[in-house]
Parts: sequence; structure tokens; C-alpha cells
Amino acid sequence: MKIFFRTQSSRVLRSGLISVLVLLSGLRARAQSTDLTGIAHVALRVNDLQRSRDFYNTLGFEEAFSFTDAGKVSVSYVKVNDRQFIELIPRTSDSQPGGILHTCFEVADIESVHNAYLERGLQPTEPKKARAGNLLFVMHGPHNQLLEYTQYLPNSLHSQDHGKHLSQRRVSTHMLAATTAVKDLVAERSYYTGKLAFKSAGADGNEMYIAGSSGDKVELQADTPTAKPRVVFTVTNVRQTAHDLRSRALKVQNSRHAVSVTDPDGAVIVFAASHGG
Repeated sequence: MKIFFRTQSSRVLRSGLISVLVLLSGLRARAQSTDLTGIAHVALRVNDLQRSRDFYNTLGFEEAFSFTDAGKVSVSYVKVNDRQFIELIPRTSDSQPGGILHTCFEVADIESVHNAYLERGLQPTEPKKARAGNLLFVMHGPHNQLLEYTQYLPNSLHSQDHGKHLSQRRVSTHMLAATTAVKDLVAERSYYTGKLAFKSAGADGNEMYIAGSSGDKVELQADTPTAKPRVVFTVTNVRQTAHDLRSRALKVQNSRHAVSVTDPDGAVIVFAASHGG
């Protein structure tokens, strides 16, 4: 009987240990997910803040809120939908680069993505609460381009604006992609696919789906003097969108499955067909 009880106890102990190890393994796996929820915002450096505000307002995108430093607006948050924004950052000196400064990705669990990147040998900053009230960390790519990651919190300025500043005049309700200017396309493709778990979305490999199932994309772009930054939005009907844009006194460029307009600083704002529209 003693042998029987010892055997039973050993079996129970082993079974308990296995269960704990399986649970820890599952928690470890969840704590290392590279999945992203989608594009949270694109930050643009602009020469004339009011002119840029007016342009994006013409597209139906309203300012949700802004920050002021030293008596001047330092960043204007223009709203695409409840989870996506365009940050307009005014230039304060001629030495500051223009165009797209960075793309920010939304994550459901910032610690999870942070841990996954550490496991992959990357060097993200520690997640901290940013000025708008959301959790945030940043990281730099192979050629020092800035990557930003955020987790929206319930009481942040973004969350408090839910359901607001959503004009019926918006040309689009979803920001699909943005370009990232890079110096070495081959090295950057390897970095995004190998380290960040992005997946190729085009024949040349420069267009990639971000990690996860959102379908949002980044487009790697050779950093040349003639390259123009692009931000892509989806629409259901390209022909109707072109007519709408012209009715707003905007100069429209046509392509096979998209139309585009150019913002005051030269960024190309593309409206592409979704679901074959």
C-alpha cells in the first residue's frame, strides 16, 4: 500500500508539473507575439501648419486635439477614424527633415511585442506613458529610421475622442499604408521580414503587410532626392472618389486602381480601391 501511494503521489506530482510547464509555455508564447493591430498614425513634418490643416480638412479629416509648446502648436492630431490619426508637426528650423517622420503601429499588448523584439535581439525602449496618455515605445531600424509602437489606454486623449471628429465628408475611413524612406532596400527588407515578422505583399518585396492580420502595409522606398512620401487610404469606388475630389477643387492624378492628390508639402495622398472597388 505504501508503494501504491508513493506511485500515485509521484504521478500526481509529475502531472502537476507538466500542467504548470504547459501553462508557462503558453504564457511565454503569448508574451512574445510580434502581432500588430494596425497603423495607429503617420507623422508628417509640415512647413505651414494651418495650410496643412486646411488641406486635410478638405479631405474631411478633422483635428481631434493638439499640443502647444512655448505658445505655439507643436503637433496637431488629425483624425482618420477612432484608431488612426495623421500627426502634423510644424517645421521649426530649415535643418529639420520634411515628409514622413515615422509610422506608429498600434498593439493590443505592448509588453508582448516588446518582449518579442527583445527575444529577437532588437533594442526597443522601455514602454512608458506618453503625453497623450497611451503606452509607447520606440525603436530604430538598420539605418536609424524611427519606428513607434503604441497601446491605446481608456483615458487617453485618443480614447476620449472616440465617436467624435468623424466627419461624413471624409473621403476615406481607413489608412492602409505609408512609405518608409530607406538607404538600403535589401537590408531593410531582410530586417522587416526577419526581425519584425512582416510579410511580402508585392512582387519586388518592398511592399509588406505588417505582422498580424490587419492587412495594413508599409512600403519601403529608396531614399532619393526625387522620392515623394506616400500615404495610402482605401475607398470603395475610385471613379466616384475622383469626382468627389475634383468637386473639392483638388487636382487629381489617375492611375489604374487608384487616384491621388498632393498635400502642400509634396506628400502624395493615394486613394486606392478596396475589395476590387
